[in-house]
Amino acid sequence: MNFNTNSAFLYGLAALVIIFVLAQSVFFLVRAYRRGVELGISRAQLKKTVVSTAVFTIAPAISILIGIVTLSKFLGIPLPWIRMSVIGAITYELPAATSTANALGLSLSDMITDPKVYSAIAWVMTLGILPSIILPPILMKKIQGGMLKLKNKDSKWGDLFLTAMFLGMISAFLGMVFADVRSGIAGWIPIFVLLFSALIMALCGLLIKKCNMKWLETYALAISMVGAMAFAVVITPILV
Repeated sequence: MNFNTNSAFLYGLAALVIIFVLAQSVFFLVRAYRRGVELGISRAQLKKTVVSTAVFTIAPAISILIGIVTLSKFLGIPLPWIRMSVIGAITYELPAATSTANALGLSLSDMITDPKVYSAIAWVMTLGILPSIILPPILMKKIQGGMLKLKNKDSKWGDLFLTAMFLGMISAFLGMVFADVRSGIAGWIPIFVLLFSALIMALCGLLIKKCNMKWLETYALAISMVGAMAFAVVITPILV
């Protein structure tokens, strides 16, 4: 029997995971709403909060959908659907899949037909993300305490430390951005996309600061991601 990345079994497995995630979300939403009522918050204010929060999830949801479409080209729909619904980070999922395929000497330009390759990619995606699930409950209190202590001691150094941590996380992906710069103009596409994304983020920052568009603080990252992906779709056929 031929392996199919879009088999009914995988769709069923994906559906079970999504149902669990939705059930968990509804459970905590109901508990939070009831707790708000107990604390004396008006039902009108609670409903307004729920609606505004739901609206703010639209832009991030679009970027997640684009992530599913990107991964589905070679992994089918069920696995990316599960991964992006639970993790929601294309910045992790795509590098994990790409590095695994490269280690196996394969290209991700076509749909995977080998179950061993599919299984290897799924395992790397799963095992690679486990530290972020296990370590936060163990280390988060200690890390937050140290950061708070540093910020109380010197607020500027505290801010610099947080910025350095964020830049360190981002720099981990720069290897993929600059990996193919020697292969010609096509190898510069990731850099062009990176610069375009930075430009969008800078524009959002200006609008927030100069035009007092505070609502953009929630959407800025998602907008820059979606804009960069759209730019990549336009520029790639031109340069390749």
